[in-house]
Amino acid sequence: MYIQSNRKTPGSDAMESAIDNKIPEALPAVVRAWLSQSSQILIDSLGEELEALILFGSAAEGLMRASSDVNLLVVLRRFEPERIDRASAVLQNAAAAVELHPMFLLAGELSLAAESFSVKFDDIAHRHVVLYGTDSFEGLTIPRPLLVKRLQQVLFNLTLRLRTLYAVGRAREESLAAHIADTAAPLRRSAYAILELRGDRPSSPKAALESLAADLGGEWTNDLQNLSKAREDLHLDPGTAAKLILRLAELSESLRQQAASLS
Repeated sequence: MYIQSNRKTPGSDAMESAIDNKIPEALPAVVRAWLSQSSQILIDSLGEELEALILFGSAAEGLMRASSDVNLLVVLRRFEPERIDRASAVLQNAAAAVELHPMFLLAGELSLAAESFSVKFDDIAHRHVVLYGTDSFEGLTIPRPLLVKRLQQVLFNLTLRLRTLYAVGRAREESLAAHIADTAAPLRRSAYAILELRGDRPSSPKAALESLAADLGGEWTNDLQNLSKAREDLHLDPGTAAKLILRLAELSESLRQQAASLS
């Protein structure tokens, strides 16, 4: 979750690198600074064991919201703790300042990760920026049956979470917006994957969800606008959150049924 921070940012006298030219310019300056410094320390610390640094998610598109994290995939040949230790202090500061979250993955684990988290890695394959090294996603193919099955699992899990959130969390309305914001990513990723499996290519995960919601009939505009508001502001108007949770649970179950039909 990215929130504008008052922490001191990396100094302007830090060594410039080619990475700076690859970081999306639309990102907030504080995010760009920490991402640049974190990438440089990883390159220096990991040396020949580092295969790639890949920015993914909303930050890769230059889009940051109040609920956004900065997600960085670190692809390694080997995981050597003593090398990781050299970068830990900077990574900890970046996590505190801008919610920068690295994922350390061995190059040989990419296929397993794509199988285990196929919806997430399908999304990464479509939305990423290579800051350093080679593009690990070039040529990566996730088998259709696997993606369909994982889609159903992700959406079923989300539906169960939303039902529980309604039952247990509705009394704490002030905290519900953050939980609702967390549902945007799996809903949008799943909608994009469903349309992709149908042979369509939506312009974005957000547009994909809007398209599938429109196909359901009924009025979903306000619900999706409130979902975006929760993600952007971490705040919803009083009396909105509980009703929205029920609507999103309905939407999630509908998407699961659509995913099931693809098999």
